[in-house]
Amino acid sequence: MPELTNEPEPGSENSARDDAPPDTHAAWTPDGETVPHPTQDALIDAIATVYDPEIPVNIYELGLIYLVEISDQGAVKVEMTLTAPGCPSAQELPVQVREALLQVPGVTSADVETVWYPPWTPDLMGEGARLALNMF
Repeated sequence: MPELTNEPEPGSENSARDDAPPDTHAAWTPDGETVPHPTQDALIDAIATVYDPEIPVNIYELGLIYLVEISDQGAVKVEMTLTAPGCPSAQELPVQVREALLQVPGVTSADVETVWYPPWTPDLMGEGARLALNMF
């Protein structure tokens, strides 16, 4: 499984509100209310609700998620791949991931990019996917 990080991409940090308390792990609404900072577990849980329509396993367990970054402001960046470049779901899966991430409290934006390197192989699947597909 890929290593996920809470570290924002260099140069992607936004400036904090001047009137907000100095808490780097909370987002602020225009009303000044605190919104919880999204956690890795919450983001992974959201991503795991998306299934490859041809394989009865979620895309996280399939090993299609290569990177998840969270900025202090709640902006999420995901790099994902597909099982094959000609995948019929190439257009819809990234949109479904983005929509799932935007449902997580504290996520202010979600950028989902499809990448092709490294190429996906069954070796990237998690134990749950291997069990579901009887691939030991």
